[in-house]
Parts: sequence; C-alpha cells; structure tokens
Amino acid sequence: MSRKKEPVFDDDNPEWTDEDFAVATRFEGGIKAKDLTPEILARVARRGPQKAPTKVAVSIRLSPDVLSHFKAKGPGWQSRIDDALRKAAKLKAG
Repeated sequence: MSRKKEPVFDDDNPEWTDEDFAVATRFEGGIKAKDLTPEILARVARRGPQKAPTKVAVSIRLSPDVLSHFKAKGPGWQSRIDDALRKAAKLKAG
C-alpha cells in the first residue's frame, strides 16, 4: 500500500512563478547548486547596502498563538510585531 504525501504549502516560501524564474540568476553550463564554489557565488550580483539601515536582525522566541496572530494578517508580519513592540515601549518610529 503506497502512502502519498500531501503537498506542503508555505505562505512564507510560495511556489515560484514563471516571472520568478525569468529574473533568477542563471549559471553557465548548467551548474548545479552542489557544484557552486565561493568564487562563482562572489560573481553573483548582491543587494547593495541599505540606504538607511534602521533595524537589527535578532532571534526571538514568541508564543505560537502570538506568531499566528501576526502572520494571519499576511506579509509584513515582522513589521507589525516591531510596531507593537514600539508601541508597548512607547517609542516613536525612527
């Protein structure tokens, strides 16, 4: 008896569209990800520095229900958490 796994849908990492593939970096000669070297990756265009770096990356543990609440409202959930924390700390937006 074969068990078929149901597909997993991840709103934070949606399936690529034709447009996503069109703008993706292409490597010459059909290079596979496992064959990429630091030298090859160094040639890939990188995002430049932020015009005004205003946030710091951190790791934080949140209750599952809190995270679900913010993610349920769609993209921008991290900014909404930042806004809520800013309000709780009574800080003005930078």
